[in-house]
Amino acid sequence: MRQVDRAGEQSIGTEQCSRVDGACPLDCESLAINCYLIDSNGFILVTRDKKEVGKFLGELEGAVMTQLLRMGMFKRVSLYDYQAMCKNPHAHASSARPLLSFNICGLWHSDNLADAHKHKKVELLQPCDTEYPSFVYEPSIKETNSYVQCARCQKMFVLQQIANSNLIMVVIQADCDCSRKYSAITLDPKECDRMKSQKIRRRPDSCHAFHPEENAKDCGGASEISLSLALFLVSLATSALVSR
Repeated sequence: MRQVDRAGEQSIGTEQCSRVDGACPLDCESLAINCYLIDSNGFILVTRDKKEVGKFLGELEGAVMTQLLRMGMFKRVSLYDYQAMCKNPHAHASSARPLLSFNICGLWHSDNLADAHKHKKVELLQPCDTEYPSFVYEPSIKETNSYVQCARCQKMFVLQQIANSNLIMVVIQADCDCSRKYSAITLDPKECDRMKSQKIRRRPDSCHAFHPEENAKDCGGASEISLSLALFLVSLATSALVSR
């Protein structure tokens, strides 16, 4: 935590340059550039605008993140949730209203359950497989600088890894708008197509705990097992012969 605070003070505050280099031409207090301290997954930890802390860099700088992916600085990794619940696009809000007037305790055995399933053609939620995008920084590349060609300008940026940490300093030119050519890169989940073709599982309309052709006397017969006298004598004689 101290390392993050120290890096934030150096990036956001006015950094003092050495006497050899003279005065700094730009620092992170300047409105001409945007400085971001991000982690290895691209989430912003420190920046001038506190409202941007915690957001993904691609949401704010889609053009730069696109270029970093092309350069191999970041790579996209997909995570999957095979037990997700997604909204059914064919469902409507009024489909659940008939269930509100029923007794919850007696809902399973109620005669109204069959009618509820007839009127409720679709469910509000259905099982689905969901893909979550994620991004990982390539640690072998310590620093780089490049630019993004936009419609009427070039957005320049510099990226440098902070030593002995998973933090990266990104400085981006602020007066070049690339939003018309490059859209934001979000982390919104994506529903997979595999589950859309599967039928939705539903409970049966009634409970089948008894069948008229079933003989209940056949059940539980294991408790009536008795010892066979002939088998006991044979076993006893065999053990006596072996002991001799």
